[in-house]
Amino acid sequence: MSNDLRIIPVTKAALRIAVEKNTYWDRENVPIPKSKAIWLLSNLRIEEDDYCGVFGFEGDQMVAFIYMFPDLFNFGGKIEKAYWELLWWVSDAYKNTVLGTYIFNEALNLANKKVVVKSYAEGVNEFYAKQPFNLIEARLRHTIFFSLDANILLSRFSFLKHYKFILQTADKFVGTVVKKINNLKVKSRTANITYHYLNKLDRQTWEFIAPLCTNDLIYKTEEYVNWQLDNAQYTQTPVSSKYPKRSLQVGIGQNIRIHNVKVIYNEKVICFLSYIVNHKEFNVKYFLVNENSNYDICVDVLMEHFLQSGMNFIFTDDTELSNTITNRYKSVFTYKIEKKALAHESISFGTDHLKIYNRDGHFY
Repeated sequence: MSNDLRIIPVTKAALRIAVEKNTYWDRENVPIPKSKAIWLLSNLRIEEDDYCGVFGFEGDQMVAFIYMFPDLFNFGGKIEKAYWELLWWVSDAYKNTVLGTYIFNEALNLANKKVVVKSYAEGVNEFYAKQPFNLIEARLRHTIFFSLDANILLSRFSFLKHYKFILQTADKFVGTVVKKINNLKVKSRTANITYHYLNKLDRQTWEFIAPLCTNDLIYKTEEYVNWQLDNAQYTQTPVSSKYPKRSLQVGIGQNIRIHNVKVIYNEKVICFLSYIVNHKEFNVKYFLVNENSNYDICVDVLMEHFLQSGMNFIFTDDTELSNTITNRYKSVFTYKIEKKALAHESISFGTDHLKIYNRDGHFY
C-alpha cells in the first residue's frame, strides 16, 4: 500500500468542522450527501466525541470509508449506546489489500466493539464468518414490482439490449394495465379514509406512535422520530447534469423525498405511514397500525400513495406487509433475498426472539 495512506476517524465535533470547511464535498465522489452530514449534526442523541465514520485517504483521494452511527439500543430492557455500521466501502484499487480489514477493525475499536450490522453485501459473508459476530436475525427483503421494469432487466442481462424497444414497450403496457386494475381496487377501499400530511409529528400522532414502538430495538422518543423523518436529509437535484456529484450513501437525486401520513378513519387515528420515494423506488420506513382489524385497510392506504407516487416498485423488509400487498393487489413479481443482521459477541440482547423492524436503523 502507499506510504501516503492516512486513516482518519471522524467524531461529531470533527464532522461539524468538516461541514463548515466543505472538507469532503469539494469532489465528484462524496462519502455521504452533505445534507445527511448536517442532519447527523442535528441529532442530540449523538455526543460530540461519538464517532460518525472512518476515512481512508491516499493523498487527496478517498480510498476507504466506514459510515457508523451511534444510537440508543434496547439491550435486554436496558437502554445503552451502540453503533450501527451502515456502510463499509473500499475502492477497487484496494480491494485485494488489507485496507478493508484494517479500517473495519479501526471502526470496531473506536466503537468499543459495540457494533450492530443490519445487513451486508453477500461478498463479505466469508469475512463476517471469521469475525466475533453473532447472527441476531435473518429476514427476507422484498422488492415488489408492478411493471416489468425494463431498465433493471437490461442492467442484469446484457443480451437483452438488442430487444430494448420491445422490452420498453411491453414494460409500459404491463405497467399501465396493472396500475388500472389496482386503481379500481384502491379507489373503493379508501373512499372513507382521511389523510393528514406531516412535516413534524403533532401530539396526537406521537401518542399514537409511542405505544407501538415500546418494544423496538431502538429507543424511540418524539424528538428522535422527528429527526429520523426530517426531509432536510435529502438533496434534490432538479438539473442533475449541473450537479454531477455521486454519493456512497443514498440521499441525492432528482426525485428523492420523504412523506409522513397520519391516517384517520371514523374520526380516529388508525395508522402512521412514512415512506421515501427515490427514482422509481417506494421505500417503506414506518407502517404502524393500531389494530389487526385495520391492517388491510391500512395496506390499501399505502397502495393508494404508491399508485399516486408514480413509482415502479415497493421495497420493504416487512414480510407480512409484502404478503398482504401481493394478496390484495395485482403485481408482476416479487424479488426476495435473505438479509442477516449481526452483532458483536460482546453485546447481549437478553432475548432469543429479537425482531428488527423496518424503522430500526433505517437511515436511507
